[in-house]
Order: sequence, then structure tokens, then C-alpha cells
Amino acid sequence: MLDLSNMPQGKRVIEIMDTTLRDGEQTSGTSFSSKEKLSIARLLVKELNVDRLEIASARVSQGEMEGAREITAWADKFGCLDRMEILGFVDGGISLAWILNSGCRTVNLLTKGSLKHCEGQLKKTPEEHWDDIRRNIDMAERMGIAVNIYLEDWSNGMLNSPGYVHGMLESLKDSPIRRFMLPDTLGVLNPWNTYDFCAEIVASFPGLHFDFHPHNDYDLAVANAAAAVKAGISGLHTTINGLGERAGNAPLSSILPVLKDQLHVSCRAVEKKINHISRIVESCSGIRIPSNKPVIGANVFTQCAGIHADGDSKNNLYCNDLLPERFGRVREYALGKLSGKANIRKNLEALSIQLDEDSMRRVTDRIIELGDKKEVVTAEDLPYIIADVLKQDREEEQVRILNYSLSLAQGLKPVATIKILINGCEYQETSSGDGQYNAFVQALKRIYKNQLKRDFPRLTNYSVNIPPGGRTNAIVQTFISWEYRGEAFRTRGLDPDQTEAAIKATIKMLNKIETMHSDRSGLQNDFQSPDDTQPAYY
Repeated sequence: MLDLSNMPQGKRVIEIMDTTLRDGEQTSGTSFSSKEKLSIARLLVKELNVDRLEIASARVSQGEMEGAREITAWADKFGCLDRMEILGFVDGGISLAWILNSGCRTVNLLTKGSLKHCEGQLKKTPEEHWDDIRRNIDMAERMGIAVNIYLEDWSNGMLNSPGYVHGMLESLKDSPIRRFMLPDTLGVLNPWNTYDFCAEIVASFPGLHFDFHPHNDYDLAVANAAAAVKAGISGLHTTINGLGERAGNAPLSSILPVLKDQLHVSCRAVEKKINHISRIVESCSGIRIPSNKPVIGANVFTQCAGIHADGDSKNNLYCNDLLPERFGRVREYALGKLSGKANIRKNLEALSIQLDEDSMRRVTDRIIELGDKKEVVTAEDLPYIIADVLKQDREEEQVRILNYSLSLAQGLKPVATIKILINGCEYQETSSGDGQYNAFVQALKRIYKNQLKRDFPRLTNYSVNIPPGGRTNAIVQTFISWEYRGEAFRTRGLDPDQTEAAIKATIKMLNKIETMHSDRSGLQNDFQSPDDTQPAYY
């Protein structure tokens, strides 16, 4: 049974074999180009410093051969060819010839680690299979290829035919095999039997090097890897972002802190590089990293609750050993309906912005309002929100929207109905348009031309952008340029919804022309504020 109290004495070094380029590529819908494979291999070795890479499967395709050749050529030049490995099969030397032709000099030989696989798939007796393995090892030795062996389906072998597993290891222990690799091929183990099985194997064959290869079908890959290390296993197999067949493999990003913080052992991989490489692999694979993925997820170092931000300001009360700086990241403080002044202050400090208490209250109210519509507001949004809120507060609202309705139906033009308050009087109008916002503007025009008997500004330009670094589910900015009685100006609206942002920009415009209507001389002062001279990103 797993004994958590009996930690190994001293620092052990666990060897990491990354199989992103082999097992990771077996993720459904994922295929790396040869150039992508080379780039990832270089990052894994030169930046992340993993001990070994499994770069390909033999006999798969010509593209696989080309990718393997590019990697081995680079590795040979860089002096790390001995860290490159290719999966091969017990096939009378065909895989070995393929590997030799690729430039690689290490085979990870796929053998059968359970009696069921040996008899059911190969239709051979254990002794016949073991003899075939030895013949392939002899051929590899003559070709100058080092050998590691996978005991495929080892976990089911230990569950259902442990005598077969022990017999196989006894038969092969004196062969020139560098590493015996124990895969939980179907992800059926748990931390308790992983520990028991690994401890049994390590104790029975103390002179051999054993790796553990977990799969994540029960979401236990990391826990099982930890149990295997606890039991005395010398190496672990991982992938970047947990890529792999079905539910994937153990993600290296989770393994690294578990080894250091929970098991108090070490490995040669560089923690600080994991986030960068995870993003590269995310881009190449097309498989998105969940935002709550430990260590590398977008939100895992983000405090949302105001009480947590307050606690961080008081001796890091809400921090653990997983400090973001370890992994090349920084702590962030989300802005939304759950955040308070502490979150805002943290973000303002980072931006070197100071607000008085009244302004802080108004900005907080605005962020909470936005948070009720969407989840979070980014720090990059904050300066825009501040400028928007404080400028709004300076303006006397002579024009206010009381109600509006926008409708959209297939085959029909959009229709807008609005009720608006202008200088204390209510007006209502309905109009169609080429789009929802256009319908809204057409209804306004009717009010101004037909009811107020006044000119309506001409829209000269319209642009929408996301604040730099902002997210599309938080804030959009709508810039609208207008011309009124020979004067040009621009207004801006902020909102998670693009159309509503445009409506807010339009209401700002209406308040401006009311000011212009009463005081033409104040045009320059009213329209040339810093807020309105931001680039429009046309």
C-alpha cells in the first residue's frame, strides 16, 4: 500500500522522457509538420532541458521519416543525439533499419507486457515472444542501436498475469537493455496499486532501470506518476500539455512541481520555461490549454475575489508554493463583479495610476456592472474604463436613452424602437435600417429632423477594437467619427457588446451637440480632451 510517511532520504534525480512528438501526436486531430517537430524538439532540449525525447514511431510514413531525420541531424550537430529515441517494433529488424536510416541510434522496442496481449495479439507463447525480443536486441546491438523496451499493457499484466511479467523480466534482465519502461497503456491504475506494482518490480529487479509511462483515462496520471516515483521508479514519461491518445498522458507542467514540492526529489527540466513551451505546443497542436489547467492555464495565477487580493497585500495570505514566477508567469488580479477595491488597486499599482476614493468608487461600480454582463475585465481594459467613467461623470447628460429595442429577423431589415429624453422631454420613434445600429441611428434621425426640426450629425467613420491585450469576452471599444455643422469630432463607447458600445458612443455624441447647440464657442474644449484623441485603429 502507498505509504506517504516513508519519504526517500536525500535528493533523488528523476529522469524525464518527453513523448510529445510521438505519443502526444496520437492526440485526435493533431499532426505536427516536420518543421514544427524540429522546433519543439529544440525547445525541449535547449530550453526545457528534458533528459530524453521520443521523436517518432518507426514505419509510420515518409513524413515521419523526414521529421525524424531533421531532428537527428540537428541533435547530432548539437551533441545530443543520444537523447533522441524512436518507437520500434519486434518485426525481425524492419523497424531497426528504419531507425538507422533516420539517423537515430536508440530504439524504444514495443514488447508485450501482459499475457493477454502476447497470446491474443501475437498468437505466441511467452517463450516464443521473448526469443523474438532477444533476436531483435541482438540485431540492434550489431547495428549500433541502443535498446530500451516498453512492456506494453504492463499494468494489466500486473493486474491479471503478474507471473508473466516477472518471467519476462527474468528472461531479459541480462540482455543489453538500458531501460525497462512500464506503461499503464489503458490508464487503468490508481495511486495505490501503482505504488504496489512499481515497488514490487523495483524490489525484485534492483539492478535494472525502470521508467513509468502513465495515461490519464481516470484523471490519475499525475497521481500515479507520483506514486511510481515514491515506489522507487527512476524515470517518468510525460508530454507537453498532457497531449496523448484518449485522455492523454501526464502533463510535464504538473509533474515538475509535484516532484519538487510534494516528493522532494529533483529533475533536470527547467520550470521557468514550461509556460513558454506549453504555448508553442498549444499553437502547433491546435489543442487549447484549459484556462484552469494547473501551472499553465490562463487563470490559475489570477485572484478574482477582492478578499484574496486584500490578503495578498497583507503578507501573501492567499499564496502557496506554486508561485507564478517559478514558471515564467506573474500573479494577476481579475476585475469583475467579485473584485473589490483591493483588486483594482493591485492593477492600478502595476499601471502607476492613482485615483481618489470617489473616483475609485465610480470605477469599481463600472467594473461590477461590466462583470454582471461578462466574467472578467482585463488589466489592459482598466485605463480605458477609467477614462470613460471619469469623462462621463464630467459631462452633464442632457440626452439620455430611456428604452430601446432592437429586432433582427431573417429576410427582413432590422428594426429599432427608441425612447429618448432630450432636455427633459421624451421622444419615441421606430425605424428600420441596414443593420441594428443603423436602424437605431435612423430612428434618432427621425426624432431630430421630424420632431425637433434640427440637423443630425453625419457619421464619417466607425471602428471597433479590443484594448491591447484585452479579451473579446470583456471589453470592446467603438470609435465613431462625426461631422456636425462643419466641425469634426469623435466619441467612444465601451461595453462587452459591440452594438451597445456603439449606442453609448452615439449618446455621448448627442450630449456633445447639445453643448455645441448652446455654446458654439466651446467646441474646441468640449471635443479635444485626451480621451477623444486616442488612435482609432481604423
